[in-house]
Amino acid sequence: MRLCGVLLAILPSLALLSGVCATLPIPIPDQEALVTDPSHVGERTPRKLQQPSFFRQYIGWEYENYPLPPDYQLPAEWVFARFMYRAVWTPRGRLGNWTIDYPRSDRHLSAAVRRLTRIDARSAEQPVAAEDNDDIYNWPWLYGVEVGHWDLTDLQVAKLRDFLERGGFFMCDDFHGTWEWETFVRSMKRVLPGRPIVEIPNSDPIFHTVYDLDDRYQVPGEQVLYTNSRWEKDGYEARWRGIYDDKGRLIVAICHNMDLGDSWEHADNPRYPEQYSALGFRIGVNYIVYAMTH
Repeated sequence: MRLCGVLLAILPSLALLSGVCATLPIPIPDQEALVTDPSHVGERTPRKLQQPSFFRQYIGWEYENYPLPPDYQLPAEWVFARFMYRAVWTPRGRLGNWTIDYPRSDRHLSAAVRRLTRIDARSAEQPVAAEDNDDIYNWPWLYGVEVGHWDLTDLQVAKLRDFLERGGFFMCDDFHGTWEWETFVRSMKRVLPGRPIVEIPNSDPIFHTVYDLDDRYQVPGEQVLYTNSRWEKDGYEARWRGIYDDKGRLIVAICHNMDLGDSWEHADNPRYPEQYSALGFRIGVNYIVYAMTH
């Protein structure tokens, strides 16, 4: 009886500890050890493998233990899904570029979606890995940051292509200049070979779903506070580009030579100019609503 009583006493504590441990930030996966075989992508899978992955936090580039919102576990109809990708090799190894601005940026945009639309948005983001069974198909709006530094594996290429062909929407942001553009295109052409990257015309519905965004301007990163320049590297002009499917639906929205992620991340930074966050949120809201209605 005494042993039984002890067990009954500690079980609630173990459950609480388990919940706490599940939210502690963990290191990002070893990018040299990722599964790369794409041969099973697109095959019929059992329902167990189709379930959404559990929530987890990773140690990010800038934030190691960012506080979780109290309602982070509540389900919602839209979630900020952040694409986890393999980065280019550097003398320091493959860096965690996909975690730039994470998770502060994601949570600020999620809060803005709650405030500015009727979409039921979850307060916390979801990191999405192509290697996690069929998890990617549960998140119809997918965001990639610093894609000028990605070097997709064969599996990531095949899974992202399949995601887009099934009706998913991919938005990428925060890469600048010629070198980063060429690095991005190298992998993007493998994802959607034969589909051209084009300039998105001002008349496209994506610029008019909630806000009319005819008067767009370059949105800089936090570096504007130190350099007084909106551009980085040789990315002097903001470019609004995309890839369309056969029905004329935009499936990839490419924000080149701008840093919308920083405009969300630093929306509560009194030094960062409000005009950039204001436009950044409007762009994000339009892209999300477009993705969910087209």
